[in-house]
Amino acid sequence: MKRIEVVAGIIKSGEKIFATERGYGEFKGFWEFPGGKIEANETREQALVRELKEELAVEIKVENFLCTINYDYPSFHLTMHCFYCSIVKGELTLLEHQSAKWLKVNELDSVKWLPADIEVIEILKTH
Repeated sequence: MKRIEVVAGIIKSGEKIFATERGYGEFKGFWEFPGGKIEANETREQALVRELKEELAVEIKVENFLCTINYDYPSFHLTMHCFYCSIVKGELTLLEHQSAKWLKVNELDSVKWLPADIEVIEILKTH
């Protein structure tokens, strides 16, 4: 089975968390935490900084590690490393996603999440 390793950013502003809706591919219309694949010779933190700049046009500071999720999708195994992060420069601009929302923890269940991200949400609810 193909293995994919990614990073995801949990961007917080006060009590709200930033969520993005995929606008392409097999999982179009599902919600996720923004991020992407780790490239060769990149740390997880470097990958997250690069990915969020590419996807959202912002510079971020990687704060604390939250969790690593391992999830088997039908055609690949995903390992996703999740970090809290904050915006240090720029305005959130959707360059790859079709929509986005700021959600309080008790509102996270109001959108249709990708399966791996659902596991992250369960962890966020306990933090």
